[in-house]
Amino acid sequence: MPFPLFDRSRLLIKPLSERIHDLDFSVILPLDAPTPEFSHDALPKLAEAMVKARETNAQVILSIGAHVIRSGVSRYIIDLMERGLITHIAMNGAGPIHDYEFALIGSTTESVERYIKTGEFGLWKETGRINDAVKAGIEKDMGFGEAVGTMILEENFPHQDVSVLAAGVRLNVPVTVHIGIGYDIIHEHPNCDGAALGAASYRDFLIMAHSVSDLEDGVFLNFGTAVMGPEVYLKALSMARNVAHQEGRVIRNFTTGVFDLHDISGDVHEEAPRTDPRYYYRPWKTILVRTVKDGGVSYYVSGKHRDAFPALYHAVGAVQP
Repeated sequence: MPFPLFDRSRLLIKPLSERIHDLDFSVILPLDAPTPEFSHDALPKLAEAMVKARETNAQVILSIGAHVIRSGVSRYIIDLMERGLITHIAMNGAGPIHDYEFALIGSTTESVERYIKTGEFGLWKETGRINDAVKAGIEKDMGFGEAVGTMILEENFPHQDVSVLAAGVRLNVPVTVHIGIGYDIIHEHPNCDGAALGAASYRDFLIMAHSVSDLEDGVFLNFGTAVMGPEVYLKALSMARNVAHQEGRVIRNFTTGVFDLHDISGDVHEEAPRTDPRYYYRPWKTILVRTVKDGGVSYYVSGKHRDAFPALYHAVGAVQP
């Protein structure tokens, strides 16, 4: 006997105009904002690696958690994309939601505490249209990121200039989205098509693996994603190295950088022992240690994304104005 399913037709979906937003457009920093008082020895080294990668046509891949979009640094990301200093962006499933909402209404983020009590959390009509974009996109051989970015551009969203997804389509820079079914608010909606989401996100994973194939002499940056970033990168790198090995090539001389809030003490180039809870912090063991052991270089930077990303941006500007 099949197990019973939740009847999504019974859901009450409300317009975004009735939601109280925790963040509005004022959080998005202008490019000429004062340089943050944030410094780290790794920043000029990572900046030099990014500029060198552009000069050699190697990949500079930026993997981000949704909080990076929420921190207001989208203009910095887009400017680096426009200058060829970021060649691929990977997001988790929440990233496009905040990017889309900022582009559409200039606000994003709701209080879980407020709306979970009444079962309203995530059930907002306009945001659910992301599902429609993905379904339409997969019929045109688009991945998740390209499909949503295309909707933002084609429907001329009022704030599309701060959309990383729209910039990806405009600049022909892949912005891939790597989801887990049930993780994101759009999965609550009656118009969510699990097969379309899965197909679109898997297409994005293959696009990511193709980009990682050109990571030799390149850079991989992981900002604020403790699971998606390191795990997707790890599998993509294994696939890329498998093919490279057959062709007599190597993918081992590249630079990685992890930016996060955790204050890691000790040598970040040696993974913590299994008896240490920090052993299970994937960005450390995967990005900083295991995947660069045979030739790469890695750096760890602790700090708030709203400070750290502009600081990296200005470090790049000091190398390549």
